[in-house]
Amino acid sequence: MKLLIVEDQQELVDNIQAYLSRGDVVCEAARNFAEAQDRLLSFSYDIVLLDLMLPDGSGLNLLRLLKRMNPETGVLIISAKNALDDKIKGLELGADDYLTKPFHLSELNARLNAIFRRRRQQGHKVLEHGCIRIDTDTREVTVSDQPITLTVKEYELLLFFITNKNRVLTKQVIAEHLWGDDVDLLDSFDFVYQHIKNLRKKIAIEGCEEHIKTIYGLGYKFTNR
Repeated sequence: MKLLIVEDQQELVDNIQAYLSRGDVVCEAARNFAEAQDRLLSFSYDIVLLDLMLPDGSGLNLLRLLKRMNPETGVLIISAKNALDDKIKGLELGADDYLTKPFHLSELNARLNAIFRRRRQQGHKVLEHGCIRIDTDTREVTVSDQPITLTVKEYELLLFFITNKNRVLTKQVIAEHLWGDDVDLLDSFDFVYQHIKNLRKKIAIEGCEEHIKTIYGLGYKFTNR
């Protein structure tokens, strides 16, 4: 995921970059309207994390510009202002979500992943990868045309893998996706391994090839090979 953080509070930018860099995220930053505009005109991003209150302009105007140039780019608005009008206006202009400061970094990460996943799905209700088929409306999963029963966490994990295929996902990233803010209450990430082990077993029973690869020292990757 390639992310642009548009935020004038340097400490917050540093914290976000340090936190997200533990996963497979490339974070760039712009501290004002002019710098953000220059970056958006020069580069493309998967998601823009956008503060509405910039020292030299309105974040809403930047959102208008972004949606004219690259409507496929996801946008998560962050703002200290909890005004309903700003939230509604941002969503009407095409933002995907809205997060009010202060926020937990684990919640920010979960919302970014949700936006990235929805954008990857591109509105498709049925996702297919090799012999695996997921109907996101009914939450039914079939492997080699045979229905399999998954727990809620196993389903969320499989969907997370497929919508992030060929990306290395660390245990930390997976844990935060499955548990959100509650991940801070966990003593370890051993449950991630257990969920992956169970998911692998259920897929393998139907004769499907191994897609979840262990990247030693880093995490896991969902791939064709």
